[in-house]
Amino acid sequence: MADDNVEAFLKFNGSLVPQRYSYSRIKKVTNSFQDKLGKGSYGDVYKGKLLDGRLVAVKLLNETKDSNGEEFINEVASISTTSHVNIVSLVGYCFEGRKRALIYKYMPNGSLEKFIHNNKSQETNDDLEWKTMHKIIVKVARGLEYLHHGCTTRIFHFDIKPHNILLDEDFCPKISNFGLAKLCSKKKSIVSMLHAQGTIGYIAPEVFSRNFGRVSHKADVYSYGMLVLEMVHGRANIGESVEHTSNLYFPHSIYWIVDLRKILVGAWILLDY
Repeated sequence: MADDNVEAFLKFNGSLVPQRYSYSRIKKVTNSFQDKLGKGSYGDVYKGKLLDGRLVAVKLLNETKDSNGEEFINEVASISTTSHVNIVSLVGYCFEGRKRALIYKYMPNGSLEKFIHNNKSQETNDDLEWKTMHKIIVKVARGLEYLHHGCTTRIFHFDIKPHNILLDEDFCPKISNFGLAKLCSKKKSIVSMLHAQGTIGYIAPEVFSRNFGRVSHKADVYSYGMLVLEMVHGRANIGESVEHTSNLYFPHSIYWIVDLRKILVGAWILLDY
């Protein structure tokens, strides 16, 4: 039934979706998946080359995690309706039963994540200047503004983080990975969610607890704020290897600093008195 739903979606949106590739062609494009670029929660990404010479990144979706085709539909539905310098370009796709892949324009500088930790890329050993960091921050914001207000259908990303910001040869950022995205009409700003989704450390409070309010595009703004703090601080916001996550979670860190300052000011007043 999931396959029927995806095929129905592709047929209905035929004029909007990019070129369709067979799985055998995907194998040729990637040279049988020889050059692995990275691994995500929904699949591995491989470097490839099209017949016209264009370099691409091919995301092979995990058959188990995307069993109902939701990730696939979200990606195609979201990116196919966008056209912005700060949104990743979808070149094509493959859908053959359980074999599903998404083909993107290749970004030679990879993800932002590898550059902001210690403000240095371990692979290239190049420093990211603050001027470049500022440019990235501004352009990611422009991309988000376009998704929220510039598209015919509003798109809420729900997974803004350094790993999902790709950089081209000029370090121009591209928002990628729309697997968790939600689409709604321009007249609506609130979306319904059955369960929390996103990445720990970047999820807005209202996404995992309705006690903080209803879920809207502001959840992306919160995640964007976490991304900016991570860029400025130069380290990850919550790491898997850290025992006490409160030591890394930026809101906790900021609260601790503010609280400590109150204590120090209070102590100074008492001593002065």
